[in-house]
Amino acid sequence: MFLILAFDTSGPHCAAALWRDGALLDARAEAMTKGQAEALMPMLEALLADHGAGWPAVTRIGVGTGPGNFTGIRIAVSAARGLALALEIPAIGVSTFDAIHHLHPDALAAVPAPRDHLYVRRAGGAPDYRHRDTLTAPPVLPPSPTALVTAMAQIAATAGPGPAPAPLYIKPADAAPSRDAPPVLLDDA
Repeated sequence: MFLILAFDTSGPHCAAALWRDGALLDARAEAMTKGQAEALMPMLEALLADHGAGWPAVTRIGVGTGPGNFTGIRIAVSAARGLALALEIPAIGVSTFDAIHHLHPDALAAVPAPRDHLYVRRAGGAPDYRHRDTLTAPPVLPPSPTALVTAMAQIAATAGPGPAPAPLYIKPADAAPSRDAPPVLLDDA
């Protein structure tokens, strides 16, 4: 019996799904622009408890790797890696692109990005960062958070074990180190 716990915090949500032997047991999501770090573990524990399962019953983890919110992606990926190590089970990283392509195989998968841009990828292609006006085909955006995390659970259920999940970043962070010179430290001597 396989019990897959999947979760995603790459967007303005905290979402989780429980998948057992080819069937969805439950999926839930909470809309939030911040606070995913505090909400994720209680959501996962409640999901397991509501189905009479504990952490030892989980046989595999599926985790959303983005693209999306920098901090949100890191929250889910670090939680998945920590749980996988503690439970000695595989953690499978699933990009939002893969989840969209799972539902719409030939689509131009797209994830909203700041300043009227999109992260886009065709099935089997490389991800890109594009302005909406430059697209030549209509994009398919992520489904609802519960549908997204359910697709992630389905993918994780059939994926072979691979390297530890890692965030999917398509462009460098918007933040940059300060250009100001560091302060001069004076010696007491």
